[in-house]
Amino acid sequence: MHQIVTLDSRQEAALQQVADQFVALHQGDTMKALKEMIMLNGHLQDELDTLKGRQRGRRFG
Repeated sequence: MHQIVTLDSRQEAALQQVADQFVALHQGDTMKALKEMIMLNGHLQDELDTLKGRQRGRRFG
């Protein structure tokens, strides 16, 4: 998961807009937004790990 991503100006602007909206959902509290983002990422990683496990089971099962 060590990957550097380079965004062009259009992608950067779109990302900034989404980030601003996400922080606004948390009444401008960036720490609260960051904590929720960390929790969401952890949840999504768990789901990916589960799916990867299922794929391995099919391949070798």
